[in-house]
Amino acid sequence: MRAHGRKFGTAVAKVDRTRVFLIPDAVKLVKQAAFAKFNETVDVAVRLGVDPRHADQVVRGTVVLPHGTGKSVRVLVITQGEKVKEAEAAGADFAGLEYVQKLKDGWLECDVIVATPDVMGQLGQLGRILGPRGLMPNPKAGTVTMDVSRAVREIKAGKIEFRVDKTGNVHAPVGKINFSEQQLAENLQTFMDTIVRAKPAAAKGQYIRSATVSSTMGPGVRLDTAVYR
Repeated sequence: MRAHGRKFGTAVAKVDRTRVFLIPDAVKLVKQAAFAKFNETVDVAVRLGVDPRHADQVVRGTVVLPHGTGKSVRVLVITQGEKVKEAEAAGADFAGLEYVQKLKDGWLECDVIVATPDVMGQLGQLGRILGPRGLMPNPKAGTVTMDVSRAVREIKAGKIEFRVDKTGNVHAPVGKINFSEQQLAENLQTFMDTIVRAKPAAAKGQYIRSATVSSTMGPGVRLDTAVYR
């Protein structure tokens, strides 16, 4: 634990916590401050000026990161007929209607579930299992669709879903620490631009209050959000 403390202290010393940084400089600092022996995930946390208790101020959506997340995503497509072959051809790890029963039996070896509209009635009874894990397919997230091949390809390419939490924050992965500075900067810029476009009409005042980017074990680096006001 002491070794971890010394490493973290050294990492913190590399970041001026009183300053805010433009995206290219921020990701450079995050990479310099990373010290873990594993390939850390780089995350961004954005504090929004919205009240999620009101439905018209909920911020949610999806974004395809240009360089992906660096994570291998296991995709299950629940569908039937010819759509099963279509899903498999697009790269789905699992496909078929039989997975409804497998999910009921406790099977959860997937990261994202896509479903065609005609089978959603059978998934409704799995809400208690899939809901808390963020696995329930949703039309707004593009995971309830007849175009399963497109959905699978986008998810495999780095499509992520985001949603504001009850405290007004949005968290998302934007890559891995072994990504180049340019790759991380482009992913982060794409995510921030998407958050800006997702601003609810009912949101008043300053929309983006603050944003911080960090690696799994490293210190947070504050982003300059003045450009989004």
